[in-house]
Amino acid sequence: MPPTVKKARVRLDQLVHKSIPEDEYRQKLKEQELKLLGLQRRLAESKTNVIVVFEGPDAAGKGGAIKRLVERLDPRLVRVYSIIKPTAEEYQHHYLWRFWNKLPTYGQIAVFDRSWYGRVLVERVEGFATEAEWKRAYREINEFERVLTDDHSVILKFYLHIDKEEQLLRFNRRQADPYKHWKITDEDWRNRRNWDQNCVAAEEAFERTSTEIAPWHIIPANYKWAARLKVVKTVVEHVEKALK
Repeated sequence: MPPTVKKARVRLDQLVHKSIPEDEYRQKLKEQELKLLGLQRRLAESKTNVIVVFEGPDAAGKGGAIKRLVERLDPRLVRVYSIIKPTAEEYQHHYLWRFWNKLPTYGQIAVFDRSWYGRVLVERVEGFATEAEWKRAYREINEFERVLTDDHSVILKFYLHIDKEEQLLRFNRRQADPYKHWKITDEDWRNRRNWDQNCVAAEEAFERTSTEIAPWHIIPANYKWAARLKVVKTVVEHVEKALK
């Protein structure tokens, strides 16, 4: 049976962004990171693995959230993949092909900075996939994730969202900071021009691929500390539940 899809519509422009005091953030983050480290040790002795997916607009804080998620973990048991455009070889295969050899072995964790959802997000908006290709991808992705969860994978999908004004502020800061200038490219500015189309694509992706076995977690991320803490806490809760 195909996984049950949750049909509730998410409106990104209606998200409520809340801040958190720095001292509370640092204390609670430390607590959650320690919990996750303990869970990683238990995970290593199980036949379960954890797959964490991050999507969201440029400068939404995916890299910062990933850093806090993995910084205290045993690096031998976790891998982080930054997904860029396919190689020439990868173009010759089904778009899911290049993700299979990146999936974690039993007992380990894999984190994807961008993922197979590119087919229904950037590839849809930029025209890299035909309408027929990205429309059938919702079913393909749901079936792909069903195969993984049937084999005891825990899939956590995060969409970190910032509003358009906050993105511009972060872009300008990166442009002005010589230590962060590498983070901003012409492609980022081009993607910004497609803001509305990207939001529509993301909202439809949530509607079509947020399932009982692999739901989407939409994180309001205008305030980085609150977003990072929410990500780590959510991973802890789901891994703890799976290991019980």
